[in-house]
Amino acid sequence: MKKLSKKSAALLVAGLVTCGLLAGCGGGDKKDAPKDGGKGAVKVLNFGCQMYSDGLIDPTLQTNTAWNVSRFGIGQTLFRFDDNVKAIPQLAESATPSDGNKTWTIKLKKGVKFSNGVEMTATKVKESLDWVREKGAKGSTNPTKFLDAKAVVTADDKAGTITIKSEKAYANMPASLADPAMCILDYTGSKNPKTGIIGTGPYMVKSFKDHVGYELVANPHYWNGKAPYETVNILFMGDASAKANALRAGQIDLAENIMNVADLKALQADKKFTVQVTAGTRCGFSWMNMKEGKPLANKALRQAIHKAIDYKTICKSNTIGGLYTPGPSVIPSSLGMGFDKLKNPYEYDPEGAKKILDDAGIKDTNGDGIRELNGKNIELRYISYANRLLNDFSDAHTQYLKAVGIGVKSEYGSSDDQWTKLVAGEYDLNNNNWNTMIAGSNTSYMGNWWSKNKDNYCGFKSDAYDKAYEEMMVTMDQKRYEELMLQCQQILIDEAAVLVDGYYNSCIIYNDKVASAHMYPLDYYWITDEIKPAGAK
Repeated sequence: MKKLSKKSAALLVAGLVTCGLLAGCGGGDKKDAPKDGGKGAVKVLNFGCQMYSDGLIDPTLQTNTAWNVSRFGIGQTLFRFDDNVKAIPQLAESATPSDGNKTWTIKLKKGVKFSNGVEMTATKVKESLDWVREKGAKGSTNPTKFLDAKAVVTADDKAGTITIKSEKAYANMPASLADPAMCILDYTGSKNPKTGIIGTGPYMVKSFKDHVGYELVANPHYWNGKAPYETVNILFMGDASAKANALRAGQIDLAENIMNVADLKALQADKKFTVQVTAGTRCGFSWMNMKEGKPLANKALRQAIHKAIDYKTICKSNTIGGLYTPGPSVIPSSLGMGFDKLKNPYEYDPEGAKKILDDAGIKDTNGDGIRELNGKNIELRYISYANRLLNDFSDAHTQYLKAVGIGVKSEYGSSDDQWTKLVAGEYDLNNNNWNTMIAGSNTSYMGNWWSKNKDNYCGFKSDAYDKAYEEMMVTMDQKRYEELMLQCQQILIDEAAVLVDGYYNSCIIYNDKVASAHMYPLDYYWITDEIKPAGAK
Protein backbone atom coordinates (compact mmCIF):
# COMPACT_ATOMS: atom_id res chain seq x y z
CA MET A 1 0.00 0.00 0.00
CA LYS A 2 1.37 3.43 -0.95
CA LYS A 3 2.39 5.52 2.04
CA LEU A 4 0.37 8.71 2.47
CA SER A 5 2.01 12.10 2.83
CA LYS A 6 1.33 13.95 6.07
CA LYS A 7 -1.06 16.29 4.23
CA SER A 8 -2.94 13.42 2.59
CA ALA A 9 -3.14 11.52 5.86
CA ALA A 10 -4.59 14.54 7.63
CA LEU A 11 -7.19 14.99 4.87
CA LEU A 12 -8.07 11.29 5.07
CA VAL A 13 -8.60 11.57 8.82
CA ALA A 14 -10.78 14.62 8.30
CA GLY A 15 -12.83 12.62 5.82
CA LEU A 16 -13.23 9.76 8.26
CA VAL A 17 -14.32 12.20 10.96
CA THR A 18 -16.89 13.77 8.67
CA CYS A 19 -18.20 10.59 7.07
CA GLY A 20 -17.67 8.07 9.84
CA LEU A 21 -18.72 8.25 13.45
CA LEU A 22 -20.07 11.79 13.19
CA ALA A 23 -22.50 11.03 10.37
CA GLY A 24 -25.52 11.25 12.67
CA CYS A 25 -24.30 13.95 15.03
CA GLY A 26 -25.15 17.20 13.34
CA GLY A 27 -25.57 16.57 9.64
CA GLY A 28 -28.88 14.68 9.75
CA ASP A 29 -32.31 15.66 8.52
CA LYS A 30 -33.49 19.14 9.43
CA LYS A 31 -36.60 17.69 11.03
CA ASP A 32 -34.35 16.18 13.69
CA ALA A 33 -32.84 19.53 14.70
CA PRO A 34 -33.96 20.98 18.06
CA LYS A 35 -36.66 23.63 17.88
CA ASP A 36 -35.87 25.35 21.16
CA GLY A 37 -32.91 27.46 20.13
CA GLY A 38 -30.48 24.69 21.03
CA LYS A 39 -31.57 23.96 24.60
CA GLY A 40 -32.58 20.45 23.63
CA ALA A 41 -29.49 19.77 21.51
CA VAL A 42 -27.70 16.49 22.11
CA LYS A 43 -24.49 17.02 24.07
CA VAL A 44 -21.71 15.54 21.95
CA LEU A 45 -17.97 15.43 22.63
CA ASN A 46 -15.65 14.58 19.74
CA PHE A 47 -12.26 13.37 20.98
CA GLY A 48 -9.19 12.80 18.79
CA CYS A 49 -6.52 10.41 20.04
CA GLN A 50 -3.77 8.02 19.04
CA MET A 51 -4.89 4.46 18.28
CA TYR A 52 -3.17 1.78 20.35
CA SER A 53 -3.58 -1.98 19.87
CA ASP A 54 -6.20 -1.46 17.14
CA GLY A 55 -8.36 0.37 19.69
CA LEU A 56 -9.40 -2.84 21.47
CA ILE A 57 -10.66 -2.60 25.07
CA ASP A 58 -10.37 -6.11 26.49
CA PRO A 59 -7.81 -5.56 29.30
CA THR A 60 -6.56 -9.15 29.20
CA LEU A 61 -5.03 -8.82 25.73
CA GLN A 62 -2.28 -6.22 26.08
CA THR A 63 -1.18 -3.38 28.33
CA ASN A 64 -2.55 -0.87 25.81
CA THR A 65 -5.96 -2.55 25.65
CA ALA A 66 -6.18 -2.28 29.43
CA TRP A 67 -5.29 1.39 29.21
CA ASN A 68 -7.83 1.92 26.41
CA VAL A 69 -10.77 0.72 28.52
CA SER A 70 -9.76 3.17 31.27
CA ARG A 71 -8.81 6.06 28.99
CA PHE A 72 -12.11 5.97 27.14
CA GLY A 73 -14.17 6.25 30.32
CA ILE A 74 -15.63 2.74 30.01
CA GLY A 75 -13.92 0.83 32.81
CA GLN A 76 -12.98 1.88 36.34
CA THR A 77 -10.86 0.43 39.12
CA LEU A 78 -11.42 0.01 42.84
CA PHE A 79 -8.90 2.81 43.41
CA ARG A 80 -7.49 5.44 41.05
CA PHE A 81 -4.49 7.79 41.02
CA ASP A 82 -4.76 11.50 41.80
CA ASP A 83 -2.50 14.37 40.67
CA ASN A 84 0.13 13.33 43.19
CA VAL A 85 0.12 9.73 41.89
CA LYS A 86 -1.52 8.64 45.14
CA ALA A 87 -4.12 5.85 45.07
CA ILE A 88 -7.51 7.10 46.27
CA PRO A 89 -10.88 5.28 46.45
CA GLN A 90 -13.03 4.98 43.34
CA LEU A 91 -15.27 1.88 43.31
CA ALA A 92 -14.02 1.02 46.78
CA GLU A 93 -14.35 2.96 50.02
CA SER A 94 -11.32 1.69 51.93
CA ALA A 95 -8.57 -0.92 52.16
CA THR A 96 -7.42 -2.41 55.47
CA PRO A 97 -4.24 -4.52 55.73
CA SER A 98 -3.50 -7.28 58.22
CA ASP A 99 -1.14 -10.25 58.66
CA GLY A 100 1.90 -8.13 57.82
CA ASN A 101 0.25 -6.69 54.68
CA LYS A 102 -0.37 -10.16 53.23
CA THR A 103 -4.13 -9.86 53.76
CA TRP A 104 -6.21 -6.89 52.61
CA THR A 105 -9.91 -6.29 53.20
CA ILE A 106 -11.51 -3.98 50.61
CA LYS A 107 -14.80 -2.25 51.45
CA LEU A 108 -16.80 -1.68 48.27
CA LYS A 109 -18.80 1.41 47.41
CA LYS A 110 -22.57 0.86 47.65
CA GLY A 111 -24.99 1.42 44.80
CA VAL A 112 -22.58 0.82 41.92
CA LYS A 113 -23.96 -0.83 38.78
CA PHE A 114 -22.39 -1.85 35.51
CA SER A 115 -23.63 -0.11 32.37
CA ASN A 116 -25.94 -3.08 31.66
CA GLY A 117 -27.73 -2.52 34.98
CA VAL A 118 -26.13 -5.45 36.80
CA GLU A 119 -25.16 -4.66 40.39
CA MET A 120 -21.46 -4.58 41.26
CA THR A 121 -21.48 -7.06 44.14
CA ALA A 122 -18.46 -8.45 45.95
CA THR A 123 -18.94 -11.65 43.96
CA LYS A 124 -18.81 -9.72 40.66
CA VAL A 125 -15.62 -7.97 41.78
CA LYS A 126 -14.02 -11.30 42.68
CA GLU A 127 -15.08 -12.74 39.30
CA SER A 128 -13.51 -9.81 37.48
CA LEU A 129 -10.18 -9.98 39.35
CA ASP A 130 -9.97 -13.76 38.91
CA TRP A 131 -10.86 -13.50 35.20
CA VAL A 132 -8.28 -10.86 34.33
CA ARG A 133 -5.50 -12.78 36.07
CA GLU A 134 -6.43 -16.09 34.44
CA LYS A 135 -7.05 -14.86 30.91
CA GLY A 136 -4.44 -12.10 31.09
CA ALA A 137 -1.71 -14.68 31.56
CA LYS A 138 -2.22 -15.64 27.89
CA GLY A 139 -1.71 -12.07 26.64
CA SER A 140 0.98 -9.46 27.30
CA THR A 141 -0.94 -7.49 29.95
CA ASN A 142 0.65 -9.56 32.72
CA PRO A 143 -1.90 -8.52 35.39
CA THR A 144 -0.14 -10.67 37.98
CA LYS A 145 2.40 -7.83 38.24
CA PHE A 146 -0.33 -6.07 40.19
CA LEU A 147 -2.11 -8.96 41.90
CA ASP A 148 -0.27 -12.21 42.48
CA ALA A 149 -1.65 -15.17 40.52
CA LYS A 150 -1.74 -17.23 43.73
CA ALA A 151 -3.52 -14.52 45.73
CA VAL A 152 -6.95 -15.77 46.84
CA VAL A 153 -9.91 -13.38 46.55
CA THR A 154 -12.98 -14.14 48.65
CA ALA A 155 -16.27 -12.26 48.48
CA ASP A 156 -18.76 -11.33 51.18
CA ASP A 157 -21.82 -9.89 49.46
CA LYS A 158 -23.63 -9.23 52.73
CA ALA A 159 -20.75 -7.18 54.15
CA GLY A 160 -19.93 -5.63 50.78
CA THR A 161 -16.27 -6.59 51.02
CA ILE A 162 -13.64 -8.65 49.28
CA THR A 163 -10.62 -10.10 51.07
CA ILE A 164 -7.35 -10.69 49.27
CA LYS A 165 -4.87 -13.13 50.82
CA SER A 166 -1.41 -13.47 49.30
CA GLU A 167 1.80 -15.28 50.13
CA LYS A 168 3.68 -12.01 49.68
CA ALA A 169 3.21 -8.68 51.39
CA TYR A 170 1.89 -5.66 49.50
CA ALA A 171 3.13 -2.30 50.73
CA ASN A 172 0.32 -0.54 48.86
CA MET A 173 -2.49 -2.79 47.64
CA PRO A 174 -4.71 0.17 46.60
CA ALA A 175 -2.00 1.29 44.15
CA SER A 176 -1.81 -2.21 42.66
CA LEU A 177 -5.58 -2.33 42.26
CA ALA A 178 -5.55 1.12 40.62
CA ASP A 179 -3.79 -0.11 37.49
CA PRO A 180 -6.12 -0.23 34.45
CA ALA A 181 -5.46 -3.96 34.13
CA MET A 182 -7.49 -4.28 37.33
CA CYS A 183 -10.62 -2.56 35.92
CA ILE A 184 -13.77 -4.09 37.40
CA LEU A 185 -15.83 -5.41 34.50
CA ASP A 186 -18.85 -7.59 33.87
CA TYR A 187 -17.09 -9.83 31.40
CA THR A 188 -19.88 -12.43 31.50
CA GLY A 189 -22.33 -9.79 30.28
CA SER A 190 -20.04 -8.65 27.45
CA LYS A 191 -20.95 -10.23 24.11
CA ASN A 192 -17.76 -8.97 22.47
CA PRO A 193 -15.14 -8.06 25.10
CA LYS A 194 -12.63 -6.86 22.48
CA THR A 195 -14.77 -3.87 21.51
CA GLY A 196 -17.79 -4.03 23.81
CA ILE A 197 -16.63 -4.77 27.34
CA ILE A 198 -19.12 -3.79 30.08
CA GLY A 199 -17.78 -1.44 32.78
CA THR A 200 -18.89 1.04 35.44
CA GLY A 201 -17.56 4.25 33.83
CA PRO A 202 -19.62 7.26 32.73
CA TYR A 203 -19.80 5.99 29.14
CA MET A 204 -20.47 2.71 27.35
CA VAL A 205 -19.94 1.44 23.82
CA LYS A 206 -22.71 1.91 21.27
CA SER A 207 -20.70 1.08 18.14
CA PHE A 208 -17.16 0.52 16.92
CA LYS A 209 -15.59 1.04 13.49
CA ASP A 210 -12.30 -0.72 12.89
CA HIS A 211 -9.38 1.76 12.78
CA VAL A 212 -11.86 4.69 12.90
CA GLY A 213 -13.09 4.75 16.49
CA TYR A 214 -15.98 4.34 18.93
CA GLU A 215 -19.35 5.92 19.44
CA LEU A 216 -19.94 5.96 23.19
CA VAL A 217 -23.15 6.93 24.94
CA ALA A 218 -23.89 7.93 28.52
CA ASN A 219 -24.09 5.05 30.99
CA PRO A 220 -27.70 5.24 32.27
CA HIS A 221 -26.70 3.48 35.49
CA TYR A 222 -23.64 5.59 36.27
CA TRP A 223 -23.04 5.60 40.02
CA ASN A 224 -21.50 9.10 40.23
CA GLY A 225 -24.38 11.12 38.82
CA LYS A 226 -25.36 11.82 35.24
CA ALA A 227 -22.62 11.63 32.61
CA PRO A 228 -21.91 15.14 31.25
CA TYR A 229 -22.30 14.13 27.58
CA GLU A 230 -24.95 12.04 25.87
CA THR A 231 -22.50 10.97 23.16
CA VAL A 232 -18.71 10.77 23.06
CA ASN A 233 -17.05 9.97 19.74
CA ILE A 234 -13.56 8.49 20.06
CA LEU A 235 -11.73 9.23 16.80
CA PHE A 236 -8.39 7.59 16.03
CA MET A 237 -5.82 9.98 14.54
CA GLY A 238 -2.21 8.98 14.05
CA ASP A 239 -0.72 11.64 11.77
CA ALA A 240 1.47 14.25 13.50
CA SER A 241 -0.79 17.20 12.60
CA ALA A 242 -4.12 15.41 12.18
CA LYS A 243 -5.40 16.22 15.66
CA ALA A 244 -4.38 19.87 15.40
CA ASN A 245 -6.00 20.23 11.97
CA ALA A 246 -9.20 18.58 13.19
CA LEU A 247 -9.31 20.93 16.21
CA ARG A 248 -8.94 24.00 14.01
CA ALA A 249 -11.62 22.73 11.65
CA GLY A 250 -14.04 22.13 14.54
CA GLN A 251 -14.23 18.41 13.76
CA ILE A 252 -13.05 17.51 17.24
CA ASP A 253 -13.43 19.35 20.53
CA LEU A 254 -10.73 17.66 22.55
CA ALA A 255 -7.37 16.03 21.78
CA GLU A 256 -4.57 14.40 23.71
CA ASN A 257 -0.87 14.96 23.19
CA ILE A 258 -0.41 17.01 20.03
CA MET A 259 3.26 16.41 19.30
CA ASN A 260 4.01 18.75 16.42
CA VAL A 261 5.66 21.66 18.23
CA ALA A 262 4.57 24.27 15.67
CA ASP A 263 0.94 23.11 15.95
CA LEU A 264 1.08 23.12 19.74
CA LYS A 265 2.49 26.66 19.90
CA ALA A 266 -0.14 27.91 17.43
CA LEU A 267 -2.95 26.41 19.52
CA GLN A 268 -1.48 27.91 22.69
CA ALA A 269 -1.61 31.33 21.02
CA ASP A 270 -5.22 30.89 19.88
CA LYS A 271 -7.77 32.08 22.46
CA LYS A 272 -10.32 29.54 21.22
CA PHE A 273 -8.25 26.72 22.69
CA THR A 274 -7.00 25.73 26.12
CA VAL A 275 -3.73 23.81 26.28
CA GLN A 276 -2.99 22.05 29.58
CA VAL A 277 0.54 20.67 29.94
CA THR A 278 1.36 18.31 32.81
CA ALA A 279 4.77 17.16 34.01
CA GLY A 280 4.14 13.48 33.51
CA THR A 281 5.69 10.27 34.72
CA ARG A 282 6.80 9.05 31.30
CA CYS A 283 10.28 8.31 30.03
CA GLY A 284 11.13 8.07 26.35
CA PHE A 285 13.86 5.50 25.82
CA SER A 286 15.27 3.00 23.37
CA TRP A 287 15.73 -0.58 24.43
CA MET A 288 19.20 -1.88 23.56
CA ASN A 289 19.15 -5.55 22.58
CA MET A 290 22.04 -7.08 24.53
CA LYS A 291 21.17 -10.71 23.88
CA GLU A 292 23.98 -13.04 22.82
CA GLY A 293 24.91 -12.64 19.18
CA LYS A 294 23.52 -9.10 18.90
CA PRO A 295 25.90 -6.17 18.20
CA LEU A 296 24.85 -4.35 21.37
CA ALA A 297 25.98 -7.26 23.52
CA ASN A 298 29.31 -5.42 23.10
CA LYS A 299 29.55 -2.98 26.01
CA ALA A 300 32.13 -0.77 24.27
CA LEU A 301 29.70 -0.21 21.38
CA ARG A 302 26.95 0.74 23.84
CA GLN A 303 29.26 3.14 25.67
CA ALA A 304 30.26 4.80 22.42
CA ILE A 305 26.64 5.19 21.38
CA HIS A 306 25.86 7.07 24.59
CA LYS A 307 28.85 9.41 24.19
CA ALA A 308 28.02 10.04 20.53
CA ILE A 309 24.54 11.52 21.13
CA ASP A 310 23.84 15.06 22.37
CA TYR A 311 20.55 14.58 24.21
CA LYS A 312 20.44 18.12 25.60
CA THR A 313 20.57 19.66 22.15
CA ILE A 314 17.95 17.26 20.80
CA CYS A 315 15.48 18.10 23.60
CA LYS A 316 15.96 21.85 22.98
CA SER A 317 15.64 21.54 19.19
CA ASN A 318 12.82 23.11 17.20
CA THR A 319 11.46 19.62 16.52
CA ILE A 320 11.17 18.53 20.16
CA GLY A 321 10.51 22.05 21.45
CA GLY A 322 10.96 21.36 25.13
CA LEU A 323 8.28 18.65 25.29
CA TYR A 324 11.00 16.44 26.80
CA THR A 325 13.43 17.15 29.64
CA PRO A 326 16.85 15.50 29.11
CA GLY A 327 18.45 13.16 31.63
CA PRO A 328 20.52 9.95 31.78
CA SER A 329 18.25 7.84 33.98
CA VAL A 330 15.18 5.79 33.11
CA ILE A 331 13.35 7.49 36.04
CA PRO A 332 12.18 11.09 35.33
CA SER A 333 14.00 13.79 37.24
CA SER A 334 10.66 15.19 38.49
CA LEU A 335 10.10 12.06 40.60
CA GLY A 336 13.22 12.50 42.69
CA MET A 337 14.43 9.00 43.55
CA GLY A 338 17.99 10.25 44.05
CA PHE A 339 18.23 11.76 40.57
CA ASP A 340 20.55 14.58 41.68
CA LYS A 341 23.01 12.03 43.08
CA LEU A 342 23.42 10.12 39.81
CA LYS A 343 26.69 10.34 37.89
CA ASN A 344 26.74 10.10 34.09
CA PRO A 345 30.10 8.93 32.67
CA TYR A 346 28.79 9.24 29.12
CA GLU A 347 28.21 12.95 28.57
CA TYR A 348 28.25 14.04 24.91
CA ASP A 349 31.78 13.60 23.56
CA PRO A 350 31.99 12.40 19.94
CA GLU A 351 35.79 12.21 19.96
CA GLY A 352 35.60 10.20 23.16
CA ALA A 353 33.09 7.88 21.46
CA LYS A 354 35.47 7.33 18.56
CA LYS A 355 38.31 6.55 20.98
CA ILE A 356 36.23 3.92 22.81
CA LEU A 357 35.45 2.26 19.48
CA ASP A 358 39.07 2.43 18.31
CA ASP A 359 40.38 1.01 21.57
CA ALA A 360 37.88 -1.86 21.31
CA GLY A 361 39.02 -2.65 17.76
CA ILE A 362 35.73 -1.50 16.25
CA LYS A 363 37.15 0.32 13.23
CA ASP A 364 36.40 1.19 9.62
CA THR A 365 38.89 -0.98 7.77
CA ASN A 366 37.56 -0.60 4.23
CA GLY A 367 37.07 3.18 4.13
CA ASP A 368 33.29 3.18 3.56
CA GLY A 369 32.62 5.29 6.66
CA ILE A 370 31.01 2.46 8.66
CA ARG A 371 32.88 0.60 11.38
CA GLU A 372 32.96 -3.18 11.53
CA LEU A 373 32.22 -5.55 14.37
CA ASN A 374 33.10 -9.23 14.10
CA GLY A 375 34.11 -8.69 10.49
CA LYS A 376 30.85 -7.07 9.37
CA ASN A 377 29.69 -3.50 8.91
CA ILE A 378 27.62 -2.35 11.88
CA GLU A 379 24.03 -1.78 10.80
CA LEU A 380 21.82 -1.41 13.84
CA ARG A 381 18.17 -2.21 13.27
CA TYR A 382 16.30 0.75 14.81
CA ILE A 383 12.55 0.25 15.43
CA SER A 384 10.35 3.26 16.19
CA TYR A 385 6.88 4.70 15.61
CA ALA A 386 5.30 8.13 15.16
CA ASN A 387 4.04 8.97 18.61
CA ARG A 388 5.31 11.36 21.31
CA LEU A 389 8.07 12.48 18.89
CA LEU A 390 9.81 9.11 19.01
CA ASN A 391 10.67 9.10 15.30
CA ASP A 392 12.22 12.56 15.68
CA PHE A 393 14.49 11.23 18.42
CA SER A 394 15.36 8.17 16.36
CA ASP A 395 16.20 10.34 13.33
CA ALA A 396 18.48 12.50 15.46
CA HIS A 397 20.15 9.48 17.06
CA THR A 398 20.81 8.02 13.63
CA GLN A 399 22.60 11.16 12.43
CA TYR A 400 24.77 11.37 15.55
CA LEU A 401 25.70 7.69 15.30
CA LYS A 402 26.61 7.85 11.63
CA ALA A 403 28.96 10.75 12.46
CA VAL A 404 31.13 8.36 14.50
CA GLY A 405 30.88 5.50 12.01
CA ILE A 406 27.97 3.49 13.45
CA GLY A 407 25.52 2.41 10.77
CA VAL A 408 21.77 2.40 11.44
CA LYS A 409 18.82 1.03 9.47
CA SER A 410 15.54 2.62 10.48
CA GLU A 411 12.22 0.73 10.53
CA TYR A 412 9.34 3.05 11.37
CA GLY A 413 5.82 1.61 11.62
CA SER A 414 2.92 1.56 14.08
CA SER A 415 3.01 1.18 17.86
CA ASP A 416 1.82 -2.40 17.33
CA ASP A 417 4.77 -3.05 14.99
CA GLN A 418 7.14 -1.67 17.62
CA TRP A 419 5.67 -3.86 20.35
CA THR A 420 5.62 -7.03 18.25
CA LYS A 421 9.28 -6.65 17.27
CA LEU A 422 10.26 -5.81 20.84
CA VAL A 423 8.66 -8.95 22.26
CA ALA A 424 10.12 -11.08 19.45
CA GLY A 425 13.61 -9.60 19.97
CA GLU A 426 13.72 -8.48 16.33
CA TYR A 427 15.64 -5.25 16.88
CA ASP A 428 18.88 -3.67 18.01
CA LEU A 429 17.40 -0.35 19.15
CA ASN A 430 13.68 -0.04 19.87
CA ASN A 431 12.32 3.40 20.76
CA ASN A 432 9.21 3.81 22.90
CA ASN A 433 7.71 5.85 25.71
CA TRP A 434 6.75 4.23 29.03
CA ASN A 435 4.85 5.18 32.12
CA THR A 436 7.38 4.77 34.93
CA MET A 437 4.85 4.81 37.77
CA ILE A 438 2.99 1.57 37.09
CA ALA A 439 0.90 0.68 40.16
CA GLY A 440 1.90 4.01 41.70
CA SER A 441 5.60 3.22 42.06
CA ASN A 442 8.69 2.60 39.93
CA THR A 443 9.07 -1.04 41.02
CA SER A 444 7.22 -2.79 38.20
CA TYR A 445 8.75 -0.56 35.53
CA MET A 446 12.30 -1.21 36.78
CA GLY A 447 11.54 -4.91 36.54
CA ASN A 448 12.08 -4.58 32.77
CA TRP A 449 15.82 -4.95 33.45
CA TRP A 450 15.57 -7.69 36.10
CA SER A 451 17.12 -10.80 34.56
CA LYS A 452 14.46 -13.14 36.01
CA ASN A 453 11.54 -11.18 34.56
CA LYS A 454 9.84 -12.51 31.43
CA ASP A 455 9.36 -8.86 30.42
CA ASN A 456 13.14 -8.33 30.23
CA TYR A 457 13.04 -7.90 26.46
CA CYS A 458 16.63 -6.68 26.09
CA GLY A 459 18.58 -9.50 27.70
CA PHE A 460 20.20 -7.27 30.34
CA LYS A 461 21.93 -9.24 33.10
CA SER A 462 23.59 -7.87 36.21
CA ASP A 463 23.98 -9.67 39.52
CA ALA A 464 24.26 -6.32 41.32
CA TYR A 465 21.06 -5.06 39.70
CA ASP A 466 19.18 -8.28 40.48
CA LYS A 467 20.25 -8.18 44.12
CA ALA A 468 19.17 -4.56 44.59
CA TYR A 469 15.92 -5.03 42.69
CA GLU A 470 14.90 -8.15 44.58
CA GLU A 471 15.38 -6.38 47.92
CA MET A 472 13.50 -3.35 46.57
CA MET A 473 10.50 -5.54 45.74
CA VAL A 474 10.01 -6.65 49.32
CA THR A 475 11.22 -3.81 51.53
CA MET A 476 8.61 -1.82 53.46
CA ASP A 477 11.14 0.86 54.42
CA GLN A 478 10.73 3.90 52.14
CA LYS A 479 14.23 5.23 52.82
CA ARG A 480 15.79 1.87 51.95
CA TYR A 481 13.55 1.65 48.86
CA GLU A 482 14.93 4.94 47.57
CA GLU A 483 18.51 3.85 48.27
CA LEU A 484 17.95 0.67 46.25
CA MET A 485 16.22 2.60 43.46
CA LEU A 486 19.26 4.87 43.24
CA GLN A 487 21.53 1.82 42.96
CA CYS A 488 19.43 0.34 40.16
CA GLN A 489 19.41 3.60 38.21
CA GLN A 490 23.18 4.02 38.51
CA ILE A 491 23.85 0.43 37.40
CA LEU A 492 21.82 0.94 34.22
CA ILE A 493 23.72 4.15 33.51
CA ASP A 494 27.14 2.60 34.18
CA GLU A 495 26.34 -0.40 31.98
CA ALA A 496 25.14 1.87 29.16
CA ALA A 497 22.08 -0.36 29.10
CA VAL A 498 19.36 2.10 27.99
CA LEU A 499 19.32 4.95 25.48
CA VAL A 500 17.22 7.62 27.21
CA ASP A 501 15.42 10.22 25.06
CA GLY A 502 14.18 12.25 28.02
CA TYR A 503 11.13 12.80 30.21
CA TYR A 504 7.86 13.53 28.46
CA ASN A 505 5.37 16.23 29.41
CA SER A 506 1.77 15.23 28.59
CA CYS A 507 -0.87 17.66 27.33
CA ILE A 508 -4.57 17.89 26.59
CA ILE A 509 -6.13 20.53 24.32
CA TYR A 510 -9.76 21.56 24.00
CA ASN A 511 -11.88 24.23 22.30
CA ASP A 512 -14.36 26.72 23.73
CA LYS A 513 -17.22 24.21 23.50
CA VAL A 514 -15.65 22.40 26.45
CA ALA A 515 -15.83 24.00 29.90
CA SER A 516 -13.07 21.96 31.51
CA ALA A 517 -10.81 18.94 31.09
CA HIS A 518 -7.90 17.57 33.06
CA MET A 519 -4.67 15.78 32.19
CA TYR A 520 -3.33 13.60 35.00
CA PRO A 521 0.39 12.81 35.46
CA LEU A 522 -0.52 9.15 34.90
CA ASP A 523 -2.26 9.18 31.53
CA TYR A 524 -4.75 6.45 32.40
CA TYR A 525 -7.62 8.93 32.33
CA TRP A 526 -8.57 10.78 29.15
CA ILE A 527 -12.38 10.70 29.09
CA THR A 528 -13.79 11.25 32.58
CA ASP A 529 -16.87 12.80 34.16
CA GLU A 530 -14.69 15.87 34.85
CA ILE A 531 -14.92 16.85 31.17
CA LYS A 532 -18.04 18.99 30.78
CA PRO A 533 -19.60 21.05 27.98
CA ALA A 534 -19.46 24.83 28.13
CA GLY A 535 -22.46 26.24 29.97
CA ALA A 536 -23.01 23.05 31.96
CA LYS A 537 -24.17 23.55 35.55
